This record gives sequence, structure tokens and C-alpha cells, in this order.
Amino acid sequence: MPDTQMARVAVLGGGPGGYAAAFLAADLGLETVLVGPDVNPGGVCLYRGCIPSKALLHVAKVIHESRDAADWGVTFAKPKVDLDRVRAWKSEVVEKLTGGLGQLSRRRNISYIQGTGRFENARSLAVETANGLVRVGFEDAIVATGSRPVALPFAPFGGRVMDSNAALDLPEVPERLLVVGGGYIGLEMGSVYAALGSKVTVVEMMGSLLPGVDPDLVRPLARRVETQFEAVHVNTRIVSMEETSSGVNVALDGALEDRNQTFDRVLVSVGRKPNSSGLGLEGTAVRVDAQGFIEVNGQRRTGEPSIYAIGDVAGQPMLAHKASHEGRIAVEAIAGHKAVYEPAAIPAVVFTDPEIAWCGLTETEAKARGIAVEIGRFPWGASGRALTLGRTDGLTKILVEPGTGRVLGVGICGPGAGELIAEGVLAVEMAATARDLDLTIHPHPTLSETVMEAAASIFGTATNVYKPKRK
Repeated sequence: MPDTQMARVAVLGGGPGGYAAAFLAADLGLETVLVGPDVNPGGVCLYRGCIPSKALLHVAKVIHESRDAADWGVTFAKPKVDLDRVRAWKSEVVEKLTGGLGQLSRRRNISYIQGTGRFENARSLAVETANGLVRVGFEDAIVATGSRPVALPFAPFGGRVMDSNAALDLPEVPERLLVVGGGYIGLEMGSVYAALGSKVTVVEMMGSLLPGVDPDLVRPLARRVETQFEAVHVNTRIVSMEETSSGVNVALDGALEDRNQTFDRVLVSVGRKPNSSGLGLEGTAVRVDAQGFIEVNGQRRTGEPSIYAIGDVAGQPMLAHKASHEGRIAVEAIAGHKAVYEPAAIPAVVFTDPEIAWCGLTETEAKARGIAVEIGRFPWGASGRALTLGRTDGLTKILVEPGTGRVLGVGICGPGAGELIAEGVLAVEMAATARDLDLTIHPHPTLSETVMEAAASIFGTATNVYKPKRK
């Protein structure tokens, strides 16, 4: 007979959504079981996604800055990359974070089960562990199983064709790397490999990098990666791939001279799909849509009253911080509190160099939906702090509602944009106005001043640019 555990709340999935939900449930006094595939909580984000990629991106940033310093009169020798030590550094970061989460789980008296779970019914999970089957009975469950990379139909992952998980392992630094997909994962990992010495080619089937992101925010990044990558091809698609003992032969369709090229490795980063299959949901009243997302209401409850779903498996955007917020909402609802998922702004960050970040309404969305907006822009070429950093290629812009001046969205491109966007998120959430941001004293000299200056430009009164408001 399998071991049996009983819980008030069972959480299936140990990523940022799952462990945030489990931790809050325990904090609220609810007996909690957390199920995840790894030795400690963390999920894809901490083990194979957000955290290891940022550790590698920091290595890339240091390499690029050492080269850029020559423009300021400081010259370093060519960096010598110890790939084993880089891998070890990445692993140390992951182990510290996930080990800390394991300690926090134990201090909260959460029962953590390492394994993979499947619903037997609306009140029970069967968990496969290394030591056999464990059955978990629950009053309420939260599905937080995340997502996985999408493969090309003619190029399954393995060998020389990598998904983002394999790319993070740094099997080696290939002489020539093809990145399929000009989205945030492809550009982030492409930046890492380019810094380490690969000749990187990016292929994007749409007309620009980061499709859907405002063009004026993408432009500075596009200019920079063109100097770092071997080639960037937009409006180009992959026709076929053939792996050989010496490389991957790729046929391309686009406006380029050489349509048949050979690469040492290929990174496919064309999107992710939700992990909703194989969970036993067909034995419950949970509904899954055509894209594989679990349908939920404002409390993240599914069609089965005892089962909730959060994070990537419950819909776009597939972002760790969105999952964490949803997890807390679901637990609040389970605990009987008044809670609903209704964020006014979810920040998105592309951790390239320069970074791109935005929240709330974007200019692209406003145009597509016919929403009238006023836009204040502040170029970083007019920022004293950006000048001292040698990074004047950035931009900060604010979208406001005409008449009221209420901040509807904020977009930033430049170093540290991911940190700066938090002020924009708060502004949108609290319905602040451009005048509120204009009148908020920002420290000088900092990049945060660009937010204040962008707000002031709405009124034609930005100190460091002359752009009088039209009468």
C-alpha cells in the first residue's frame, strides 16, 4: 500500500508560484504539502531559467564592460574564460537559492515531496517518488506545473539542437551558434554566448526583434546586438535542419545571400507551452483550453471547486512574478479571505544589454486598440548619469490618459531598466498622474531621474530637453 498523507492544501509544482503559495498557506496556519521534481523547491525558474540565466548574463555584462572601458582610457587584457568555473559559479548561485528555499520549507513545517504528481480525483494526488508511490489527500489543491520549451517539428531537442535548458548548461562555447527566435530568451542566451566568444546568428520570422514590444524601445538594443552578433536576420524562417557529425546544416528562407549555412550548435527559442497534460485532469471538472492553458476565474479557481491553477499553466504572461502573485491570491481565497487577481500592471523585463522593461499599456497596444494617449519621452543622451556610464542609448517614456494625466503605462530601455520599472508599476497601480511623478523629487544624478523627466515632458517642462508642449 502506498504511503498516505493528508493536507489542507496540496501544491503541485515547486516553482515561484508553487512555493510562494505553499509558504503563504503555511504562514496562514494551513497544513501544506508541496510537490516538486527537484531536491528543493525552485522549479524551472531557479534551476533552469530565470536565475542561472541572470548569473550568466552578469558574466557577459562584465566581459562587455571590460571592452567598453577602452573608450574611457582603461584597457584590460582579453578576458580568459574558464568555462568550468563559470558553470560552477552558476551552480553555486542556484544551490544557495534553492537550498535556502528548502530551509524555509522546513521551518514552516511544510511537507515537501520530491516527485511528480497526478490527480486521482478532485481530492487526491498520486505522487511518484524515488522510493515509490505517495498518495496525498487534500481539501484544496493548487496546480503550478509551469511550462516547457516548444520544439520545431523538424528539429527535436537533443545532440547539437538545444532548448534553453540545455543552453544554460554551457556544454561548450560553439564557434558558430544559430539562435532560432528573436524573443527575450533567444536574445538573452545569444548575448551570453556572444560574450563568451561564439559567432552568433539570430533568425526571427517576424519583422523585428522582440515582436510586440514597442519599436522605439527595441531600437537601441537592436543596434547594440548588431555589433555583438555575427548576423541578425528578421523576416526569415527555418526551412529545414539536418544534424551531421560536424554540425547542423540549416536551410533559411529570407532576404539573405547565403540561404544554406552550417552551425556548430542551434538554440531553438520559439516559445513555451503549458505543462497541463499528464496531470490526470481529465478525471476532474478542470477545463483546459485549445492552447493547453487551464481555465480559471478571478480567484484562480478552476471548474473543479477544490482545484486552483496559477502561473504559466494558467495563462499568459508566462512570468515568475505573475505566478507568485497568483499563488498568493489562490491561497487567500482558499483561506476564505476576499481576494481577486486584478493587477493593473504586470512588469516585463528583457535582461539583455541594454535591458528593456515595460508595464501597463504599451504604445503598440494603444494604437491597436484605438486608445488615445499622451506620451512623454526622455532620451538618455540628456541624462547626466547615463553620460557618466557611457550609456546614452537608452529611453524612458510614459503613456498617460489625456485630460486626467493618469499614468497608463511606462516603458524603459537602458541599463538597469528592470530595476527602474518598479516605479512605473507602482504609478499605474495607484493611478498616479504624470504631475505626481513630475513633482516627486528624484535623487541626482541617477537614472531614476529619467522617469521624472519623461513625466515633465508631458507638460513641455522637462529640464534637460527642450520640447515645448504644443498649444
